[in-house]
Amino acid sequence: MATSRLPLLPPLHALRAFDAAARFGRFREAASALGLSESAISHQVKRLEDYLGVALFERTGNSVTLTPAGRSYFGEIDPAFVRIRRATEEVRGPSSIARVSITAPGTLATSWLIPKLSSLEALHPEISLQLITTERVLDLRREQINLAIRYGRGPWSGMAAERLLAEQAFPVCAPGLLSDEQRRRPEEALSAVRLIVNDTVPTEWQSWAQAHGLEAPALRGVLVLHASDQALGAAVEGLGMAMGRRPMVDRLLDEGRLVAPFGSSDWSGAAYFLLYPEEVELSVPTRKVARWLRDIASAEAANAGSA
Repeated sequence: MATSRLPLLPPLHALRAFDAAARFGRFREAASALGLSESAISHQVKRLEDYLGVALFERTGNSVTLTPAGRSYFGEIDPAFVRIRRATEEVRGPSSIARVSITAPGTLATSWLIPKLSSLEALHPEISLQLITTERVLDLRREQINLAIRYGRGPWSGMAAERLLAEQAFPVCAPGLLSDEQRRRPEEALSAVRLIVNDTVPTEWQSWAQAHGLEAPALRGVLVLHASDQALGAAVEGLGMAMGRRPMVDRLLDEGRLVAPFGSSDWSGAAYFLLYPEEVELSVPTRKVARWLRDIASAEAANAGSA
């Protein structure tokens, strides 16, 4: 007697890993989103590629890019995953815990946002915040992310943007690194002390010097590091003078691990903005998180203004 058989499907765990990797563009971030290891994501994607007999990604350093076959496949399966999630939510009914996702640059998340999360939990225990830390600009609609915090001057196409925090940028160093005379004469300090350069803002020292009517430093023998957290960490160790940026540097200043030898009231002209898709009605939990972000940012601005 013949038996009917269901049509073959690819391994579902492998499909899920591929979908997440295609969304985030990095195996590491896909692994974080799914609660897996990076090697597990890589293994599952390879398993799917072997099953299909085609390459789905091109690997470049820490990033992955969809091949033409991968883009075509992702375009077909991603809407299916969206429909499955929506159908599951409808069957399960409303949950007592609402999930709100937000993406933010890693340095800002570590130094400013994460230390304040306890206040959100106390204020809104019914909300579970999913924090996605990345410097990459994500497609909020496609990747179903509710809110984003982004650095710059804007605008961002298709996004509503609210200014959260105007950035202040000023030199910082370990206590005792500069003499009293150097603190009184910034131009002398710029030439006498090793400078630490954040390679994401490579002209920061020239911009600061120009704003203060000083000759741009020669930048010979500088220590070049990636992002503010590394630059500030080196400054704490006494390896040189770095450019501190509020709000990331505030905790180190408050703890006395760094000092601002020339003052801390310099506005850089850039800011951190709260973004969300235009013409999308925010859910009640998302509006609560947005309001909480505005409130803590207002308190931050008030503290910066009184410093």
